[in-house]
Amino acid sequence: MKKEADYFEGHEPQLIYIAKKLKDALRLENVLDAAGVDFGVETDEYQGGFVFRSMRTGAFFYVLEESREAAVAAMLANGYIPAK
Repeated sequence: MKKEADYFEGHEPQLIYIAKKLKDALRLENVLDAAGVDFGVETDEYQGGFVFRSMRTGAFFYVLEESREAAVAAMLANGYIPAK
């Protein structure tokens, strides 16, 4: 279930995925919800492109360390490649 920032206070959130498109982000939210995984999402910038580098905005997905294994399993089962 999607959580607010205060859910992560006092903990080190683990980055599990950067969605580059809204459609991708919404689909991953549904995947994590269906798996019963608590997660947070925030927009941030990342550098993209090979020839023409530019700053882009994406949806960064985070979980607590104890939820990482369940989140990764749900992601892999649905064709997502988790961040390392």
